[in-house]
Amino acid sequence: LEANLALSRRYWSHAKEAILIAQSNVSTCLEELGRLDEALVLTREVYTRRVAMFGVSNEDTLLSALNLIISYTRALRFAEAKKMILEQLPIANRVLGKDHQMTLAFQRNIVIGLLRDEKSTREDALQAEKIVKDMLVRLRRVYGPTHPDTRLMEEHWLCQAQEKLATYDSRA
Repeated sequence: LEANLALSRRYWSHAKEAILIAQSNVSTCLEELGRLDEALVLTREVYTRRVAMFGVSNEDTLLSALNLIISYTRALRFAEAKKMILEQLPIANRVLGKDHQMTLAFQRNIVIGLLRDEKSTREDALQAEKIVKDMLVRLRRVYGPTHPDTRLMEEHWLCQAQEKLATYDSRA
């Protein structure tokens, strides 16, 4: 993939979208190999270029923002992920709507950050539980109760939030 990206940059520099797709694919591979810092550099670059090409309200730009948030989360850079989510979620709500799959993915990543961050507080766990319950209402309405996203939210993330809250409550 890196060779493909290099060739695309050299011979098809005018095909900017194709180059961004190739960069995104290389970034995904680097992430899967555990090379998170290298992946973040590419993912940031894809997002920045999409903003320049299409603006912040474009669906492809929002997808690049989501990919960057996921990369931050995987790299345990929760503060950066949270900051970006807070910037992007209002845009996703406005452009795509609250029930859109991508908007729900932004919210799921808020939950992931709130529950996985070692610096999170009881209030963070409460906020995560509230977000999960709100998402469950929408997921059940849009996808149905047996959809994999609905079941994952209910069986995994709601349980994670409740377990984290129970941990805080047992310390009190």
